[in-house]
Amino acid sequence: MPGTRSGAVARAHAIFDDGTYLQRLRDLVAVPTESQIAERLPDLRRYCEATIPPLLTDMGFAIQVLDNPDPRGGPVLLATRIENPSASTVLLYGHGDVVRGLAPQWSNNRDPWAVSIEGDRWYGRGTVDNKGQHLIAIEALRATLAERGSLGFNVKVMIETGEEVGSPGLAEFLERHRDLCAADVFIALDGPRQTTFLPEVFLGARGAVAFDLVVDFRATEHHSGHFGGVLDDAGFVLAHALSTIVTPRGKILVEDWLPKNVPAAVTEAIDALTVEDMPNVPQGSADWGEPGLSRPRRVYGWTSVILLAMTCGHPDAPTNAVQGRARARLQVRHTVDLPAETIVPALRRHLDAKGFGMVKVEEIMNRAMFPASRTPPDDPWVKTVVDSLARSSNRKPNVLPNSSGSSPTELFRQILGVPAIWIPNSYPGCNQHGPDEHALAPLLREGLGLMAGLWWDIGEKNAPA
Repeated sequence: MPGTRSGAVARAHAIFDDGTYLQRLRDLVAVPTESQIAERLPDLRRYCEATIPPLLTDMGFAIQVLDNPDPRGGPVLLATRIENPSASTVLLYGHGDVVRGLAPQWSNNRDPWAVSIEGDRWYGRGTVDNKGQHLIAIEALRATLAERGSLGFNVKVMIETGEEVGSPGLAEFLERHRDLCAADVFIALDGPRQTTFLPEVFLGARGAVAFDLVVDFRATEHHSGHFGGVLDDAGFVLAHALSTIVTPRGKILVEDWLPKNVPAAVTEAIDALTVEDMPNVPQGSADWGEPGLSRPRRVYGWTSVILLAMTCGHPDAPTNAVQGRARARLQVRHTVDLPAETIVPALRRHLDAKGFGMVKVEEIMNRAMFPASRTPPDDPWVKTVVDSLARSSNRKPNVLPNSSGSSPTELFRQILGVPAIWIPNSYPGCNQHGPDEHALAPLLREGLGLMAGLWWDIGEKNAPA
């Protein structure tokens, strides 16, 4: 008897209900893949060579573990299952690396490298970012394949191990292995969604640009009694320069940083979002940032600037001296409506116009920064995904033009020429990147069913009309 879509979804749920998913997640979390620590490179390689392959080889995937062109980056796993060269190919992306475990900071003696369960919360480093999420996609493939006997499309699974440090080498990797990575659509599971009750897709990411503002009057410090009120004070000059960038309530004053000509479809999609107020998730102030914009518009459709750090003198042991040097690091998050290459020049013009020519702007070659990206909401693949999630959940999904954070989305769009679609399965209170990272069990189970339904629909349709 031929399989059914509901049968594939039921099989995916069974993988969760019988404990299989949990055991496999435990195996993934147990590998301490902290990409910020050079000594963890063997663990990154173990994740690609020994931990993930058994999940794929029994489904007929051919496994390759390829070196990263950048010596700072870990290896990349590329697993390929070709059923029909003329069928559609999905590039399924995930990252096996995690941020630092921060073991001493976890509550209740929790071990970041072991999954501990408390109610609906499954604690462990990588449970949501990103091991638990790419495991959802893999296990949903298994359920679909078992039900139908085939997928009906081709799949390439890419697991990189440097996303948490900015994916060093990824662009060169994609250029070098363009044919190996070629696909019709990029699909990834990562990040939190707006609610615990609605499926969600997002179609790109905001970009991020970091730079330092530097005031350097003198290499030495001078006695505050003898020279206070006489020597230029680097700290005060820098503070006043910063005050020209935003108002006391966070409105950006650098006019050329504000997005221009935002497409109506983007603002309409943002305005249509359903957002859930969740406990322990900061809501922000209604009067912080751009006046008149809703919180979703400020987060997903506007530019933000934050002060990451600032130094002047010796904060831990202040001395009675006039400081000659001060430095502040700022970060600008922006959508595709503000070109990244214009951000620093715009600030330079702004500071000069305000009389702060003595304040230097030093760009930071920060490998943690990704370009802004946005897949058009009317792309046929977007419709396929959105329609499938709606069919599985009986609810219209949230559709975000881009996420609030950054990701390597645009590298895939530019180099491979594919639409990019993200399907998050976490929530804002998951403590992603902090101590006590955790997944919500109901969202993991739901995600398995949603993805099995999506894989079924792609196989049934093969390609969007």
